[in-house]
Amino acid sequence: MELNPPILSGWFDANLIARIAVAAVLGLLLGLDRELRGHSAGMRTHGLVCVAASAMTVSAIGLYHTLGGARMDPLRVYEATGAFVGIIGAGLIVFSRGRVHNLTTAANMWLAAVIGIACGAGQWPLVMVGAVISLIMLTLLRLVEPLGRERRRLKDERNG
Repeated sequence: MELNPPILSGWFDANLIARIAVAAVLGLLLGLDRELRGHSAGMRTHGLVCVAASAMTVSAIGLYHTLGGARMDPLRVYEATGAFVGIIGAGLIVFSRGRVHNLTTAANMWLAAVIGIACGAGQWPLVMVGAVISLIMLTLLRLVEPLGRERRRLKDERNG
């Protein structure tokens, strides 16, 4: 069996460390909202998904270049990540008392994976724009959501 040449430990460089470290920090920040709300997939879960997606992407790109692109399709990283996060997300989503719970957590897990992939690929503008917009949505919309819940409660009281 032909294997790719090993990468020696001297290959650790700032670029590799930055890709994984940024994924870790952003994954933890994305999970902070879920953690503060007491959901089962919190900071550690989001951080791990983001780091795993980043490391998987770095590995896929590295193997692609090592093998000259002859036998690999780096887009399979997205396929594998999508399948994995889909399984986790499906396990998180619960239907209880006539309501669906954890949809935002499942979507947030997918976001952590995508941001991890972008970190692994070194797509820094995409990482920053995606992370900033996502964090704004998660924090600012938390202020608006109680208003919607109050409207639903009042509507339910009127109807029933």
